[in-house]
Amino acid sequence: MGLFQVPVAENSAVRSYLPGSIERSELTDALGALRAQPIDIPMIIGGSEVRTSVQHTLRAPHELSLTLGSFHEGDGSHVHAAIEAALAARSAWSALPWHDRAAIFLKAAELLEGPYRQRINATTMLGQSKNVHQAEIDAACELVDFLRFNVAYMEQIYSEQPRSNSSVWNQLEYRGLEGFVLAITPFNFTSIAANLACAPALMGNAVIWKPAYPQIYSAKVVMDVLHQAGLPEGVINLIYVDGPVLGEVVFGHPEFAGLHFTGSTQVFKQLWRSVGENIDVYRQYPRLVGETGGKDFIVAHKSADIDTLCTAIVRGGYEYQGQKCSAASRIYVPKSIWSELKPKLLESIESIQMGSVEDWSNFMNAVISEAAFDKIQSYLHAAQEDEQVTVLAGGLGDKSQGYFIPPTLLECAAHDTRTMCEEIFGPVVSVFVYPDNAYEDILTTIDETSPYGLTGAIFAQSRQAIRQATQRLQHSAGNFYINDKPTGAVVGHQPFGGARASGTNDKAGACFNLIRWTSPRTIKEVFVPPTQYPYPFMQK
Repeated sequence: MGLFQVPVAENSAVRSYLPGSIERSELTDALGALRAQPIDIPMIIGGSEVRTSVQHTLRAPHELSLTLGSFHEGDGSHVHAAIEAALAARSAWSALPWHDRAAIFLKAAELLEGPYRQRINATTMLGQSKNVHQAEIDAACELVDFLRFNVAYMEQIYSEQPRSNSSVWNQLEYRGLEGFVLAITPFNFTSIAANLACAPALMGNAVIWKPAYPQIYSAKVVMDVLHQAGLPEGVINLIYVDGPVLGEVVFGHPEFAGLHFTGSTQVFKQLWRSVGENIDVYRQYPRLVGETGGKDFIVAHKSADIDTLCTAIVRGGYEYQGQKCSAASRIYVPKSIWSELKPKLLESIESIQMGSVEDWSNFMNAVISEAAFDKIQSYLHAAQEDEQVTVLAGGLGDKSQGYFIPPTLLECAAHDTRTMCEEIFGPVVSVFVYPDNAYEDILTTIDETSPYGLTGAIFAQSRQAIRQATQRLQHSAGNFYINDKPTGAVVGHQPFGGARASGTNDKAGACFNLIRWTSPRTIKEVFVPPTQYPYPFMQK
C-alpha cells in the first residue's frame, strides 16, 4: 500500500469547431449517425437493462419531425428494484479503497475527453437543442472537469485529519451515508445531471438517478461511459418514472439517506416537505442538497463600458435560449447610458440567428418542450398587454416546426412588473432604466425584488461603485460577477450555487458539495491506556 496522490486536476480545453477542423468533422459524423438510427433506451437497474410496455418518443425540440429514439418508463416496482440494487451494492462500494473509486471516475473523464466526446456533444445538441458551443462547454468540458476536480477534492477532504500526540492517534474516517442517495436532475445541463449522480457515488454512496425526460438521450451516454470505466453494477441506477410515483416510494423508505437535486424552487420545497413529513421513518437525518431557481440581474453604473455591457446582456440573457438558472433576465441601466446602449442592444439582437443546432451559424435554438414554450408565451402575451412594458425586440414565438421563441427585449417603466420579478426560464430580458442619482437605491431594489439569490453582475469602471454593489448585494447572489455576464461558472474556478430561494448553496465544483455526501467517524486509539480510575487531584 502507499499514500497515493491523484493526478493534478486540469480543466478540459474548449474546442473551437472552426470550419475545416477535425473536431467539426467528427461531430458532424456523430450527428449524422444519430439522425440515421433512433435508439431504444432502457432503464439501468443493478447493471441490467430494464424495458417496459410503456414507451415515450424522444424528439428534437428544434425539429419536431426528427425522432431520436424512445425510452421505457417505469413504475413503483422499478423504484423498489432500484433501491434494492443500490442497497445491495453499497457496502462493497463504500469499502472499496478511495483511490480505486477515484480511478473509475478519472477513467470516465478521459473517455469523455476523447472517444466519447462527440457522442455526448451530439446527443446533447439534438436532445436538448444546444448549439455546438453550448454543448461543448457543458456536456464535454464541464462534465470532464467535474469528474477530475471531484477526485482532487475527495483527496483534499480525506487528508483533513485531527491532531494527535505520542500517546494517542486520532483519525477521521469519511464514510458514505448509511442508505441510498436520490439524484433528481434537470434537462438543461448534461454535466450537472451527471454530477448530481456521480458526486455522491464517488464518496462511497449508492445512487438512484432520475433524469428529466428531455435529458435521457444524453444520460444514456453517461451510463455507457461509466460502465466502460468500470463502475460496479448497482452503484448508480438510472430510472425513468413519474415524480409522484418516485416520491411515494423513496421518501417513505427508511434507508433514504440524501437528496441531490437541481430543478424548480417549488418542486424542491415540496420534496423538503415530504422528507419532513416522513422524518420519523428514516434511520438518519437525510442530507438535502438543492440548486433551484434564479431571477438573475445585471446592474450597470453610469461608468460602465457600453460595449462590454451590451455583450454581457446578449450572451448572459440569450445563450441557450435563456434556459440557464444563472441567465441574466433583469437589467438595471442608468438613464445617462441607456440612449447609447439601447441601439447597440437592438442591433445585436436583430443579428441573432435562430434555428437548428446543425446550422453552425445559429446562436439560438429551440426551448426544451411545448410546456416551456407555452409558459414563455404566456409571459409575452401579458407583457404585450401591460401598459408599463414596451416590447423593443422579439415577441411571440412559433412552434409549428420546433419550439422557437425569438430573443425578446422588454423595457419596463416600473421595477416591479412581472417580467422583472418572476423567473421565466426563456429568452426574455427585461430592462429598467433608473435615474443616475438613484444608484444606491437601485441596489436596494435589486436585493428586495426577488426571493432568489443565485447570480448577479455589476458593470462599472468606478471602483467605489463596484465596492458598493459588492457589499450591498452580498446575499443577493451566491455567484457575483464584476464586469462579466452572470453565467458560465467554471469548475475549480467559480464554485456554483446560491442561497435564499435558489437553494442550499452547497457549491458544486468545490469540496463543499462533496463533504455533504460523507458521514465522518472519529477514531481514537490510546497506545498505553490508564490502569486505575483515580486522578492525581484526588490524592490526600
